Amino acid sequence: MTVSSLAIASAALATDACDSCPIRHRAVCASCEGEELDRLAEMKTYRSWKAGDVIAMEGDELPFVASLVTGCASLTRTLEDGRTQMVGLLMPSDFLGRPGRRMAAYEVTAATDVTLCMFKRGAFEVMLADTPNVSRRLLEMSLDELDAAREWMVLLGRKTAREKVATLLAIILRRASNDAAPLRAQLPLTRDAMASYLGLTIETVSRQMTALRKAGVIELDGTRGIACHDLAALLTEAGDDEDGTFLS
Repeated sequence: MTVSSLAIASAALATDACDSCPIRHRAVCASCEGEELDRLAEMKTYRSWKAGDVIAMEGDELPFVASLVTGCASLTRTLEDGRTQMVGLLMPSDFLGRPGRRMAAYEVTAATDVTLCMFKRGAFEVMLADTPNVSRRLLEMSLDELDAAREWMVLLGRKTAREKVATLLAIILRRASNDAAPLRAQLPLTRDAMASYLGLTIETVSRQMTALRKAGVIELDGTRGIACHDLAALLTEAGDDEDGTFLS
């Protein structure tokens, strides 16, 4: 997507009512109706970034909070000696920013072309204080994020290379697809980025992707396309049950 097409996409979203938003019933606004939705609409703006663009620098002031509407962004932490570690992914409906904290805790980079629905920080924090639906939904999302972080600790500490790759693929497929089989998605990360995120080498990631394909668990289409006809089989490869719970 070119810069001009990104601008067109942002403009198109800006003219849409919230009811037609693709993340309307999953984002921080999911429980809002009527006046609450109107209030959010008054403070929102849309902006898009190309793949590879830095959305926010670690330690810089972040004047907005936002919901990710389309695309995927990575969260990266840099140590004092220059070493970096990808610590998370933002996918559609995920929330960026923390009310009450003005500085970005991580570097946020567009892994693919990204569009954010941004809310003015001050106005959003005021609304959060006096609108139970928004504060309750943000708490739910924060707890879900905490659960995901704990599961990721299990992945990095206990899972095999094959289980790590299968877990990441399952997460992407479940977030990017509807319930219809086969589940299909475009991988938002390069093999290099996947390796960094999973604590593996590029060669190991590629080898495990090939092994999963040869086992019939996934299908690959070019460098980024992926499909899965049997999610249960992929979750078994990930060391999980059909509900996504880790199997010890």
